[in-house]
Amino acid sequence: MIELATYTPKRILACQLRQIGDVVLFTPCLRLLRKRYPDAAIHVLTEKKCVPILENNPNVDHIWPIDRKALKNPLKALAYYAKVGRAGYDLIVDFQQLPRTKWVVRLSNAPVRLTFTPPWYNRFGYTHWTTMDRAYAAIAKASVLKPLGVEWDGLPPEMFMTEVEMAWADAYLAGIGFGDAPFLAVDPSHRRETRRWPASYFARLVNLIRERHPAMRALILWGPGERELAERVAGEIGEAAVVPDELQSLREMAAVQKRAALHIGNCSAPRHMAIAVGTPSLVMHGATGPGAWCFPSREHISLNKKLPCQPCNSNDCEHRNCLKQLLPEECLPSALELLDLSVGS
Repeated sequence: MIELATYTPKRILACQLRQIGDVVLFTPCLRLLRKRYPDAAIHVLTEKKCVPILENNPNVDHIWPIDRKALKNPLKALAYYAKVGRAGYDLIVDFQQLPRTKWVVRLSNAPVRLTFTPPWYNRFGYTHWTTMDRAYAAIAKASVLKPLGVEWDGLPPEMFMTEVEMAWADAYLAGIGFGDAPFLAVDPSHRRETRRWPASYFARLVNLIRERHPAMRALILWGPGERELAERVAGEIGEAAVVPDELQSLREMAAVQKRAALHIGNCSAPRHMAIAVGTPSLVMHGATGPGAWCFPSREHISLNKKLPCQPCNSNDCEHRNCLKQLLPEECLPSALELLDLSVGS
């Protein structure tokens, strides 16, 4: 068996598909691979919708996008996976063991195919595996690389914005009347109700913050199918809140978040994006626990009610007391603490 600690691959394929937040959390692995193998070509297999997260990343040399609509035909899909897998890789790292990544691995001819410890029925196709750490998700993903002599460097996920993108963000913020005023990026949405803090609580927290910071504005973020919720939150805040007229792209959202004084939201992709662009963040947890989803730093706080049933990781709940009992007044001190770091008291 190849000794990984002394192995020097020249072409590496890292496999990380959905969701968008997962790809953000995977970016430290790319940084660590580049540091360990500075002369290697690093390619990524991901879903088409996640590609913007990796654009302009100096640790990525090529992206293989999976367009699920274009690959509906099984034979066409297998041909694509074989093309990816047989593109001359010395090392393939599968961070998920999803059906599509497993096909790429099984159809490849890479001498090293590394993953986390798979169940017995998934072991076919892999040559090496290791135990994944139970930790913050980015640390857990990076732990898959330990057999290569790679250790997590303590740095957060990252997105690399261009000067053009940041100039667009500045022009956009000036256009909606924010100018140089400090503002909150507020993300009240989540596709799972057990992970979605009540909309009225977001509005109340923003208004409580504005009692201490009267100049503070709020930009209410929204994605597909979420505009009505964003407008409801903005309506309860009043004139200090703005809802974008049009759906922003992932990179436009990230550029705007980078200019925010604080990101407030649920445990979802926008929170991980805020971490990746260096904006302090505050998240209220329901069914999920903070440990796996909050970067360990004083600039990022995750709150939960600490009920006996938490975390349940359930997608359904009759009462959702973990969210309803976590009141805005309880969250205010953490929000003010984070704002002190970014805009001062």
